[in-house]
Amino acid sequence: MKFVIGLLITVLVLAIVAAGLGWWTVHRSFPTLNGAVDVPGLGAEVTVIRDDAGIPQLYAETDHDLFFAQGYVHAQDRFWEMDFRRHVTSGRLAELFGESQVGTDAFIRTLDWRGIAEQEYEALASAPKAYYDAYAEGVNAYLGERSGADLSLEYAVLGLQNPGYSPEPWTGVDSIAWLKAMAWDLRSNLGDEIDRAMLSTALPPEEVARLHPEFPWGTMPTIVGEQPAAAPAGLSSTRLPGDVDASETDAAAASAPVSDYVAALATLRATIDGVPELLGPEGGDIGSNSWVVSGALTESGLPLLANDPHLGPTMPSIWTQMGLHCVEITETCGFDVAGFSFSGLPGIVIGQNASIAWGFTNLGPDVADLYLERLDGDSYELDGALVPLTLREETIEVAGGDPVTITVRSTDRGPIVTDISTDFGEVAAQFPAASGQPDGTYEVSLQWTALTPGTTAGAIFALDRAQDWNGFRAAAALFDVPAQNLIYADVAGNIGYQAPGRIPVRTSGDGTLPVPGWTSENGWSGTIPFDELPSVLNPAAGYIVTANNAAAGPDGPMLTKDWDYGYRAAGIDRLIRERIDSGEKFTVDSLAEIQLDTADANAEAFLPVIASLEVDGDAARGAELLGGWNGDADVDSAQAAYFAVFWRTLLDGMFGELPEAALPQGGDRWFNVVGTLLGEPDAAWWTNEDLGVAGRDAMIANALDAAWKEAEQRMGSNPDSWRWGRLHTLTLTNQSFGESGIAPIEWLFNRGPYELGGGSAIVNAIGWDARFGYAVDWVPSMRMVVDLADRDASRWINLTGASGHAFHANYADQAPLWQRGELLDWPFTREGVEADARDTLTLQPAQAEG
Repeated sequence: MKFVIGLLITVLVLAIVAAGLGWWTVHRSFPTLNGAVDVPGLGAEVTVIRDDAGIPQLYAETDHDLFFAQGYVHAQDRFWEMDFRRHVTSGRLAELFGESQVGTDAFIRTLDWRGIAEQEYEALASAPKAYYDAYAEGVNAYLGERSGADLSLEYAVLGLQNPGYSPEPWTGVDSIAWLKAMAWDLRSNLGDEIDRAMLSTALPPEEVARLHPEFPWGTMPTIVGEQPAAAPAGLSSTRLPGDVDASETDAAAASAPVSDYVAALATLRATIDGVPELLGPEGGDIGSNSWVVSGALTESGLPLLANDPHLGPTMPSIWTQMGLHCVEITETCGFDVAGFSFSGLPGIVIGQNASIAWGFTNLGPDVADLYLERLDGDSYELDGALVPLTLREETIEVAGGDPVTITVRSTDRGPIVTDISTDFGEVAAQFPAASGQPDGTYEVSLQWTALTPGTTAGAIFALDRAQDWNGFRAAAALFDVPAQNLIYADVAGNIGYQAPGRIPVRTSGDGTLPVPGWTSENGWSGTIPFDELPSVLNPAAGYIVTANNAAAGPDGPMLTKDWDYGYRAAGIDRLIRERIDSGEKFTVDSLAEIQLDTADANAEAFLPVIASLEVDGDAARGAELLGGWNGDADVDSAQAAYFAVFWRTLLDGMFGELPEAALPQGGDRWFNVVGTLLGEPDAAWWTNEDLGVAGRDAMIANALDAAWKEAEQRMGSNPDSWRWGRLHTLTLTNQSFGESGIAPIEWLFNRGPYELGGGSAIVNAIGWDARFGYAVDWVPSMRMVVDLADRDASRWINLTGASGHAFHANYADQAPLWQRGELLDWPFTREGVEADARDTLTLQPAQAEG
């Protein structure tokens, strides 16, 4: 997301940097970390202890003071990030950055994230509402001390373009609205729904189904239920050659539009993708790994739990580490918890308390559907009758410009999203000709679970205070949007898994394609009851793996047709089984080692095929290089670098004629699609007339040849100097100013590049998008391993650092450690925290005047 900044600002920034006048501006926002600070609103003293990494551990006497202090400390470290996020979630970016952001604001206003958050705040029970209010009081106490560049360097830069801006007070609604951004970025298969519709304009239904295969039931592991006898070594065919699921064929045929519909569908996809990605770009690589092993398998005799959520890389990191501790657990102070939080949101999202530990991966259920609506003026058709649309006006304030007013129209299912732009409206305008429907006005509406008030805002505190499995499940029942896989371990030795979430039951269809909205035969009839969602406690295997793979078998409740295809889950499962079979017990270090595994199942499937080919020239050089490779995508591997170039070249040769927005990203789905085609050497997808190749072997030989030439161009003629890390780099980019297009500003806030191994659908899931190159798009945004036997023996790492202040010592200090796969000690007890203390700050109640 780029923000327009004028030439004058460029000159000013250059002048500031060149003159060395930026030192005071840069450092003036650094927070006070030692001594004592008088803070109005506190009831008693709160102690904030930080270690060398700047990670704060808070100790308070009441819940109010604990969350007050969390708001204060989050504002100390990350207030610009908080302010930016609330402008995104309320559709108010144009207030900061001007006219360029009106379209984004219009989309967010149409979905009404802020309005839903307001309803959720009002519906909170008294205790969680008090926590949100206390948190907001703490943020505002810090805002009472500082303003402008004293808050963060970003305000100095913003002031050059928008000098009149001053942040308003924080509210509980600002915090809850962030949950809508979480839900949007983890919304599951809406992109796949559009993708199928786009592909159906160019392909017959059976080929659309081939490019969106079902989960490989019986081959890849599910989270709950019977597992494969052995984890697959490479790729396995999802179907027999030519076999197509009948329901997918029927659905595609029923909704297949004509070829001139492609541009309109592409516009729809681009508009949706244009919404700011606060967690990461949509795609198969936005997911997570987590697993838990029982005490029967560990050296300590108590469980170990590991988690690494895969999200988009940002500067600062999406997460911020923190501990929230009551000095004594009483009726008025009930928290003793530490882990990963979001700046702007009270509580701990993932972590451990004195009794339990938990982790998240994205469950990925299908919770959003698109409907074609037939309109007549301000009414829409439903079952032959006209129903009035709900109309709502929104005014978007624009920095340096006039306000813009939009009218949001909604059906009972959800908002009309084609009102956002005239181009977006083409999606519906083409529909009559495409489907034989009568002429008229057609629009597209969106039904999405996050557009109905939910209970996740209170679930976080219930998780933080849960003491056992029953308490954990009760908290999980509140975690409705976004639905997550929750893994569990406790000090009594139990391990478990629970899938929560508000997941719709459809009256017809399977949610894979847009459907007509003028009949109630299409729609949602309710949600799956919590007690029917997948769950397991203390499975016989002694471990549980979740990696966005199918939660249960095909006979379980229909949560989605678009699971992750299970390569990461199979890899983790294989590594766990190997250690069990060897008789070795698990430790914190062995779980951390699994997190860094780089075995590439895609490469394992290709290597024997490539070795069997008779090729010459550069293709032969490529085949020879790969012949000695073990398939691990390590950072210093020449073979991994060459194979990535080969894979991207192959995808382009096979699928480059697909609609642009449907081109392969190259992750797990494409591993499955091409892996199946490896067993069909004469399939049409292996033929490209423009390249002059026909058949699998010719296509692979062509890609080997072209990839060698590209690798030489990128990395030099000597393959001994090739490394995957030279291509696969990460630049940590500030979400607001990091893509400004102005080098001095980007230099202020961005860090990197960092060379990395791993890859898409690999356990060390450092993903890349084959449509655009080899740069890193998705990362393990943090890594943690919790030891339930020794609460000070857990380990953790963040992607960047604790601080959101550019040039602060803790701004990017964890990034090199993360890059190398290292973890920091994670003391939980007060004794452990104090032993690692670097800074100690006392927040004390301000004395009343007079």
